[in-house]
Amino acid sequence: MKINVGSQNKVKIQAVREAVAMYPNLFSEPEVVGIDVNVDTFGHPKNLDETVQGAIQRAKASYDGSHCSFGIEGGLMEVPHTKTGYMEVGACAIYNGKDVFLGLSPAFEWPKNVNDFILEGKGDASLAFKQFGYTHHEKLGKETGGVMGFLTGQRLTREDQTRYSIIMALIQLEKAEMYR
Repeated sequence: MKINVGSQNKVKIQAVREAVAMYPNLFSEPEVVGIDVNVDTFGHPKNLDETVQGAIQRAKASYDGSHCSFGIEGGLMEVPHTKTGYMEVGACAIYNGKDVFLGLSPAFEWPKNVNDFILEGKGDASLAFKQFGYTHHEKLGKETGGVMGFLTGQRLTREDQTRYSIIMALIQLEKAEMYR
């Protein structure tokens, strides 16, 4: 069964592989394929709507009649009572040619200088982390664990965060009778 992921990002593709492997009743012998897709670019999504829309666009753009397709996007969302007013969250959209199923990951707050850097449109978190001297890596998302792994001391990695958003979206597929 072919499953497309609207990205060539190895972390996203691997997270989909790991998540669908937990659901043999839904995905028989899954073949997960990363598809390079064109989506509207916001830079780093700066609100929950942009984040979810990015995930949906990725899922729909990679759908080609396959069993289903996955779109994964990370971005900011406004959260009251936080120090910066925002938290970073991951969104997963699953598209089956007809319906979209959504899930979100655990969320966390960026350091204020990183958050401001993103909101001002200067670049993404990896660039901010390098500029502020938190890391020497060019792209933390390509390193094992990503920024999430860096911030949590590898207790929770970017792969984990992504997989959790996928599992949350899969609830509606596994328990379809409850969501009619």
